[in-house]
Amino acid sequence: MITGSCHCGAVTFEVDDTPQRLVSCNCSICRRLAPLWFHTATDNTKLNGETDSYAWGDKMLAFQRCRTCGCTTHYLPLDDTRRMAVNVRMSDPEQINDVPIRRFDGADSWAFLD
Repeated sequence: MITGSCHCGAVTFEVDDTPQRLVSCNCSICRRLAPLWFHTATDNTKLNGETDSYAWGDKMLAFQRCRTCGCTTHYLPLDDTRRMAVNVRMSDPEQINDVPIRRFDGADSWAFLD
């Protein structure tokens, strides 16, 4: 299980899943937010708290951030309600230290760089 929260603690998440890998993306928004994504099924995830949503460009993803402190906690694809990604930078590092990180080129090729 992976748990996490925004900086102020108003938004929390629990993922009943074990990550095989985490994803670091270089698209225009991820370069600015610096998230570390754990992709999982929405059925495995419990979210608590109120968030604001931000969708841009082709409107395929809705990034969710805490209404109080502004930390990006997760995103939801707008075309697939079965999948999501949580930002495990909001987790204690001990929970993810041993999980490999894959670099994804979301800025150009839409391919993994490793």
